[in-house]
Amino acid sequence: MNRLTRNERAKIIHLLCEGMSIRAVTRLTGASKTTVSKLVVDMGQAAAWYQDRVFQSLSCKRLQIDEIWGFVGAKQKNASEEAKAAGTAGDAWLWVATDADTKLVPCWHVGTRGGDAAMEFIDDLASRLANRVQVTTDGHKAYLNAIDTAFGGEVDYAMLVKLYGPEPGGEKRYSPAECTGAIKTPIQGNPDAAHISTSFAERNNLNIRMHSRRMTRLTNAFSKKMENHAHAMALHFLYYNFVRVHKTLKITPAMAAGVTDRLWEIGDIVSVLETWEVTKRNAD
Repeated sequence: MNRLTRNERAKIIHLLCEGMSIRAVTRLTGASKTTVSKLVVDMGQAAAWYQDRVFQSLSCKRLQIDEIWGFVGAKQKNASEEAKAAGTAGDAWLWVATDADTKLVPCWHVGTRGGDAAMEFIDDLASRLANRVQVTTDGHKAYLNAIDTAFGGEVDYAMLVKLYGPEPGGEKRYSPAECTGAIKTPIQGNPDAAHISTSFAERNNLNIRMHSRRMTRLTNAFSKKMENHAHAMALHFLYYNFVRVHKTLKITPAMAAGVTDRLWEIGDIVSVLETWEVTKRNAD
């Protein structure tokens, strides 16, 4: 396989981050599917490595947490029992924490929707914070033990449970059910009722589905491997946090959070990849 030039890497990464599938990228760039897939793996590892290093001692005040559904290989009902047991096919849940003020995503996790995944995700999130925060989640019970254990009670935590009407049918069957109300339930500490919300987290779900083709519903662009799905999510969040200007903030989330003092370009993402490659070679 011929090595991609820096400009070729930048073009492929930009197309992927703007919601194109791997096959569409191959048609536009002339790169092979194997080459693009390899770049996704390398870039995902580099993106996770970089963000793990810089997202430390964050001064977030209000965090909203949500899970977004996806699948790998086949939907849960169609995957074989062997594949589901091995974790190579079926549901793939993306856990996402969003800072309500800066819109930064300091932490995410790809896995199941069970208690072990919740614990790993919340424990990672808590380790990145420098101060007490207010956390809002939906009513998923796995959060209760995970947040209590990870924060040790040093958190202002509330659940927001939304109430929905009947599922739409007919031509509207792909539209969400109408929200008929919401119940705010303080769980720990003293959460401010005015900020018990998951609206920013839910809006971020749309960003994910729009900018990562693997998460777009009703397509055949879904991930075929769990590892590659995780790599694609890491790349997406590097682009979201550092490159994509937030429409309301007029700057990127990383700039708003003080993680960087300038607007990144795609070339900066390539630089992250190149630095990671040098670090990996030196480690080997």
